[in-house]
Amino acid sequence: MEGSSSSSSLTSKSDGEVEEMLDRMLTRLALCDDPKLEALVSKLLPLTISSLSSKSPAVRNKVLEILSHVNKRVKHHHEIGLPLLELWKLYTDPAASPMVRNFAIVYVEMAFERAPAKEREDIAPKTLENVSKFPQQHQEIILRIAIKVIGECHARQISDDVAVKYSTLIASQDKEIFLDFCLHMLLYQPPPQGGGTPPGLSVFQVNRITGKQELKGDMLTKRKLGILNVIGAMDLPGESVYPLYIAASVDSQEPVAKRGEELLKKKASVTNLDDPKLIKRLFLLFNGTTATEHAAPEHSVAPGNIALKMKLMSGFCRSIAAANSFPATLQCIFGCMYGSGTTLRLKQMGMEFTVWVFKHGKIDQLKLMGPVILNAILKMLDGFTGSEADALSRETKTFSFQAIGLIAQRLPQLFREKTEMAVRLFNALKLETQSLRSTIQEAIVSLAAAYKDSPENILKDLEVLLLENSLAEQSEARFCALRWATSLYNSQHCPSLYICMLSAADPKLDIRELALEGLFLKEEGRSIVSNHDHKYPKFTEMLEYILKQQPKLLDSSEMRSQKLLFPSQVYVVMIKFLVKCFELQMEENNTQAVGTEFLYSAQRMCLLLEHALAFEGSAELHACASKALVSVGSYLPEMVEVYCSQKVVWLRRLLSHTDLSTRESASRLLGMASCALSDTESCSLLSELIASVSQPPQKLRFEAHHGGLCAVGYVSAHCLYRIPAVSEAVIQKSVKCLVDVVNVETAPLASVAMEALGHIGICGPLPLLVNDSSPGTQVLEVLQEKLSKLLSGDDIKSVQKIALSLGHICSKEISSSHLKIALDLLFSLSRSKAEEILFAAGEAFSFLWGGVPVTADMILKTNYTSLSTDSNFLMREVKSLSKELSDAKTGDEDSRVTTRETISGKLFDTLLYSSRKDERCAGTVWMLSLIMYCGQHPSIQLMLPKIQEAFSHLLGDQNELTQELASQGMSIVYELGDSSMKQSLVDALVNTLTGTSKRKRAIKLDEETEVFQEGTIGESPSGGKISTYKELCNLANEMGQPDLIYKFMDLANHQASLNSKRGAAFGFSKIAKQAGDALRPHLRLLIPRLIRYQYDPDKNVQDAMAHIWKALIQDPKKAVDEHLNHIFDDLLVQCGSRLWRSREASCLALADIIQGRKFDQVGEHLKRLWIAAFRAMDDIKETVRNAGDKLCRSVTSLTIRICDITLTEISDARQAMGIVLPFLLSEGIMSKVSSVRKASIAVVMKLAKGAGVALRPHLSDLVCCMLESLSSLEDQGLNYVELHAANIGIETEKLENLRISISKGSPMWETLDLCINIVDTESLEQLIPRLSQLVRGGVGLNTRVGVASFISLLVQKVGTEIKPFTGMLLRLLFPVAKEEKSSAAKRAFSSACGVVLKYSSPSQAQSLIEETAALHSGDRSSQIACASLFKSFSSTASDIMSGHQSAIVPVIFLSRFEDDKQISSLFEEVWKDITSGERVTLQLFLQEIVNHVCESITSSSWGSKKKAGKAISKLTEVLGDSLSPQHNKLLQCLISELPGRLWEGKDALLDALGALSVSCHEAITKEDPKTPTVILNLICSACKKKVKKYRESAFSCLEKVIIAFGDPEFFIAVFPMLYEMCNTASVKTNTQVQSGSDAVKTESENGEDGQVPLEKIIECVKSCIQVATVDDIVSRKADLIHVLLISLSPGFLWNVKMSGISCVGKLCSRFQSLWNDSMDDGLLPSDATKFAHELFHSLVPKLLECINTVKIAQVHVAASQCMLELVEVYSKVSSLHPVEVDFKGEINSLIELEKSEEAKSLLRKSRDALANLS
Repeated sequence: MEGSSSSSSLTSKSDGEVEEMLDRMLTRLALCDDPKLEALVSKLLPLTISSLSSKSPAVRNKVLEILSHVNKRVKHHHEIGLPLLELWKLYTDPAASPMVRNFAIVYVEMAFERAPAKEREDIAPKTLENVSKFPQQHQEIILRIAIKVIGECHARQISDDVAVKYSTLIASQDKEIFLDFCLHMLLYQPPPQGGGTPPGLSVFQVNRITGKQELKGDMLTKRKLGILNVIGAMDLPGESVYPLYIAASVDSQEPVAKRGEELLKKKASVTNLDDPKLIKRLFLLFNGTTATEHAAPEHSVAPGNIALKMKLMSGFCRSIAAANSFPATLQCIFGCMYGSGTTLRLKQMGMEFTVWVFKHGKIDQLKLMGPVILNAILKMLDGFTGSEADALSRETKTFSFQAIGLIAQRLPQLFREKTEMAVRLFNALKLETQSLRSTIQEAIVSLAAAYKDSPENILKDLEVLLLENSLAEQSEARFCALRWATSLYNSQHCPSLYICMLSAADPKLDIRELALEGLFLKEEGRSIVSNHDHKYPKFTEMLEYILKQQPKLLDSSEMRSQKLLFPSQVYVVMIKFLVKCFELQMEENNTQAVGTEFLYSAQRMCLLLEHALAFEGSAELHACASKALVSVGSYLPEMVEVYCSQKVVWLRRLLSHTDLSTRESASRLLGMASCALSDTESCSLLSELIASVSQPPQKLRFEAHHGGLCAVGYVSAHCLYRIPAVSEAVIQKSVKCLVDVVNVETAPLASVAMEALGHIGICGPLPLLVNDSSPGTQVLEVLQEKLSKLLSGDDIKSVQKIALSLGHICSKEISSSHLKIALDLLFSLSRSKAEEILFAAGEAFSFLWGGVPVTADMILKTNYTSLSTDSNFLMREVKSLSKELSDAKTGDEDSRVTTRETISGKLFDTLLYSSRKDERCAGTVWMLSLIMYCGQHPSIQLMLPKIQEAFSHLLGDQNELTQELASQGMSIVYELGDSSMKQSLVDALVNTLTGTSKRKRAIKLDEETEVFQEGTIGESPSGGKISTYKELCNLANEMGQPDLIYKFMDLANHQASLNSKRGAAFGFSKIAKQAGDALRPHLRLLIPRLIRYQYDPDKNVQDAMAHIWKALIQDPKKAVDEHLNHIFDDLLVQCGSRLWRSREASCLALADIIQGRKFDQVGEHLKRLWIAAFRAMDDIKETVRNAGDKLCRSVTSLTIRICDITLTEISDARQAMGIVLPFLLSEGIMSKVSSVRKASIAVVMKLAKGAGVALRPHLSDLVCCMLESLSSLEDQGLNYVELHAANIGIETEKLENLRISISKGSPMWETLDLCINIVDTESLEQLIPRLSQLVRGGVGLNTRVGVASFISLLVQKVGTEIKPFTGMLLRLLFPVAKEEKSSAAKRAFSSACGVVLKYSSPSQAQSLIEETAALHSGDRSSQIACASLFKSFSSTASDIMSGHQSAIVPVIFLSRFEDDKQISSLFEEVWKDITSGERVTLQLFLQEIVNHVCESITSSSWGSKKKAGKAISKLTEVLGDSLSPQHNKLLQCLISELPGRLWEGKDALLDALGALSVSCHEAITKEDPKTPTVILNLICSACKKKVKKYRESAFSCLEKVIIAFGDPEFFIAVFPMLYEMCNTASVKTNTQVQSGSDAVKTESENGEDGQVPLEKIIECVKSCIQVATVDDIVSRKADLIHVLLISLSPGFLWNVKMSGISCVGKLCSRFQSLWNDSMDDGLLPSDATKFAHELFHSLVPKLLECINTVKIAQVHVAASQCMLELVEVYSKVSSLHPVEVDFKGEINSLIELEKSEEAKSLLRKSRDALANLS
């Protein structure tokens, strides 16, 4: 370092020497001028300051004197710079003393102000290094300097190199100091007029950042923007810069705020807001320094402004650390609520933060701060007046209530001792606006948990509050009251249950549902008490509380009958709940002995139910109440009988009720009432009832008639059932009445009468009907015909009742004839399609069979309906029913034998094996009913094997009901049978599921047998239906294929098989639960099929098999793993099944089962999985294709995972890759199915991404396949468009580029990119030969370009490892690049050649370059190839190409001048690439270029000659006379080639000769003085040729040659020829037809006669005048004037006139120089003066004419200038030859008409000059 070296040199000197040296410095400074002061100071100042290390006072004084002098000199001269870098090095010198550093830092600060921007920009980052180690005062100075530079240099942007320098601030302390200073600068705002500290800063911090300079305005904005740009470029963690960006985003200056917001989103979006250090800094910005911190006044930080606080709050609400930073959290919340200057928005955000704190705060801290915050919230809520209208107030309230709810969850102990908060929130719920109620509602619900364990007195107070609010007008209040009632109290709490009852009729659905949950303990309801015995309160307590709340329920019957005290729905719920409580308490007692208190409550319950039956109630309420009374009677019959016996009149009124259930219940109650009446009273009641129903039908309402018939049945049954029974005559009277009704009335009433007969029959055999004609007739004999008609009717309910009544009537019947009639009537229902009728008939058969678990008491004294209803239509759980069956009485067996034989015979011989599906269904229902209701009967036990066979047969029935019931029957048979039967049943079911079951019992088909369900196989050709056997036969005959019937039957067989499996599944799922170990041997066969069937297209089959699976398999994962191979084998075989449903199910099952599998589980099946997937994707059926797509996605996911070396072992990945990749490349990508191709490509690409090195063995196959796919998988439309591109105006090359661009964006190319990254030496040996084959034989543009590009990328990737293959590749690529027709492909192969060339041997490189250079002389394709190759070489192998420049440069230079624009432009690009400077390159390789040009000129190709001519022209243009050393060779070639025949392009040689003459005229003349004459003669000869273009070039060349050589003799030699040519041109022009138009003259002048434009000749004349002597000019003056007059004549265009005017000007200039020379001699030649006189008078008129006639300003200016020159020339001789003609008048008129100011000025000068002559 310079500072250290200077200090070390000073230490070696004594103080005296140092003082002397300093004195000399001072002298030099004093004598130094200001311009030289900077250079002197830059040397002396560091040395002077370093001298302060001396302890000598004299030295220090001398230093101070020098520094004082420097200060005075530079103070006001800011342009004088100081040595910044040297001063900084001096300051940072470790050996520097404190005094040296103190002075150095002062001058460093001064130097920064004067330094150039670039230097300041570079040094500023260095000043921040180790800034933490500097003294505090120095730190401030350095930081202010850095920030100032940042503001001045980086306010707009920061360059990358400077950003890197700032990023090197690695030391954490340096970085923190810098960031803190930046933060303070960003927080700084100019203080207001009254003063004060800016928000977020302390006085000390303000002084630190400002120093002595006031910061404001644009300067402050720039510094802040600069800071943001620098910090943004430093790429610091978000935790470090988040405060800075926050502070900037709320700045008062828009640019700063905008930039801060941008960086906040871009750089700090992922900031960890839970960093404790960051949160502490943010809270300091928000709260400032608190009083508890006891900071000094100048260090006390002021709180942030409102904008900053709001910005910070948004971050606090996302930080858990902020929620737990007490006490700063508490200060923040109180600052938002009550801080000075707080706003509504800040209050709202404060409450939002409070919610966040209560949600995420630690419980220990919440316990301390929670009460304080809660009181603040309540205080703030009290401060709001009424319902606030503005949104911020509403939001603040919202967050306040949320906070209360959350703190209630976290700190419930704050609330449970008092009810004030509950009262407050419930009141708020009723007073606040609708928008706030949902939030308050949530808070109230949360608060409920807080009161959970409150003291008893608090809970009592809450009961009152809840009851009050449950009746409130606001639905939210009602909901919350109910929610509290259901959650706060247990399920035995009567007041809360009462609230639930009251809420059951609420208008709001959610309240009603919650009330029901609270009463009946649904899943979503209470879950407090799990013991079933204690879920409901005591019946007596619940009833007592209800009656206490509403005593009027016990008013007199008159009061009760008037109106209801509650809504009907409340009564319904109340009654249901009370009945449930009653039933549970009765079950708990489990004894007939009931206490007096309970009986009293039961009696009061009856009064409540009577009240509920008031007229005002709904039908539902009446039905519920009447059923409840029957339920009470079923447990307490004596009490209810007595009670009802007192209410007979009231009950009889209910018989005509509009509700059916109410009438039936009233009838039951009336029957029960008759038991408490005396025999006389009972008979009297029965007689009255019989009389009421015996009236003519038209006098009775249906309801009254129905109720009366029901009552007759129940009362008669009770009379018959009582002991002792009433007289038989009374019963006969009832039976006769009912029989008459059956015979007379319609089905509804007849069925009711039959039901009444059944109720009588259940108590005993019906008495005979006695009349006058016969001693006694059985009831069914009388009714048989009528019943037959009724059973064949359409009224299903009536038929159902009649069928049940037949069973009841015959349950105690012993007459065989009576039983036979009943059986015949029931068997007539076998073809019914109504399921309800079949179930009713099955129940009737059970009563006929005997052993049914039903008693007369159950039917007469309970709410019993039927066994079908109780057993859920035969689908009830078997175990629960078996208990009932075991307890049932078997009845009288002797009287039933015949009946049972008849029933079983009908079932087994006719119905179960019928060809009609409806009969099979009926037989199944009846058979199942028998074993369900009578299964324990010995006769049923004996028939179990036969029953099992029948049910097994019915599992495959088409009817779903038959299937389900057969499977249900199987499970019952399994339960009822012994061990051998259970085993045989399991075997049969397994065989059915696996398809190996034995042949079933054959069913004979008749013509009406339904083979298919209607619509299954469509319609016949004539539009008829096809379902029966007869219709199928007709269809086969109509189609002329009778054998088609067998295919139909085969299809039906398959359908039956599928149905069997589904039916077996239903039975199996139930048996599997009990079969246990018996099924284990069959799992190997069952599991694969069960898995497949769970994916069957038929939803019913899926559900059935899912039932089996759940029942059979305890651990599905383990079972699947154990049998995985068998599952795979079965599913893969079924993927090729001829049945589409099997194929679809197998695909779906495989798709699920392979997920998550490892290679060792699926490896052996992997290829078959892909084959199955691809086959399914091409299936004929759409659903199978969809399943195949799903399977393909699953197999893809599996394959990618097991081939990914990051997820699978490398060995397994290699094996998997070896299986999958060859298959995909050969079968997948080459498939004709588009979906398969796309899927294969996608998989291959994903494999390439994850397989890594596992891909190497297959690399060659993969690469070649992908390259071929680039073309084979291209959209064929592009090929078509390219073929017809020319016809539709599209450029082929652009289209090719488009195709290539599309292909390079394809997945195939992406895969190729991935392949390149894993190539190694071993894979290269396999890959290069395959690529060579593809280069030779590949077809398609994309493939050929792709292979070339791939080779390029490959070589670049492997580098020198390609060297063994370079020779082969170059031999391969070069011919292709040469012969390729497509320009895009040619470029690609050329590029590949260039890349390979880079790594080739010198001999290979030389050979290739020579062959490439030779291409330039070939055809067009070869030339393009040559250019493309050289361009590629220059860009990729420039170092190799530089060694062969001598061979390359001449070829490229010459080829630049090809006529073909495309070729020349290509070589032009190459030329620019290989040359740094054109002139230098040409000079360097001039010899080689000239030789090459000469060869081209002498070649037999005209194109080469022309090209060489252009090249010579270019050489002369660039090199000028530097070409002289080689001019002779070029000149001789040109001279030898110019004579002879003309050919197209020969004019280029003339141009070259002219250019060569111009640039090398001196050398040519010097070498041989005669050569110019030879050249002139050659050119003159060329001027006489007849080809127009050639002659034009000759004249241009002639002009150049004349001027170049400047030989005066040339005038004599050339002018005569030019004169003749002018005359010839003039004559031809005059002989043509004059049209007065310049355009027409142009056409005539440019005729196709070889005529050269006259302006060319005039230019040559001009050049002759330029080189001729004056004497020679004067000697041909007449001819010259003639030529000039011709050029100015009207017959020629303006450009000819311009040439003539220019020629006159040149002549004038020659005369001017002559006059000047003559004036020196004192004499003027007389001939010259005469010539001047003639020239003036001859040409001035012509010039005036030109100005007058030609309308071009350029001509006017030139002619005016020429005329002025003529006047000036003539003025020299005017004294000898006075003016003969005065032109002033014409000139004046022209001046008036002239528009050009320049021409006008010249004309005035001419006029004035003429005036002076006169």
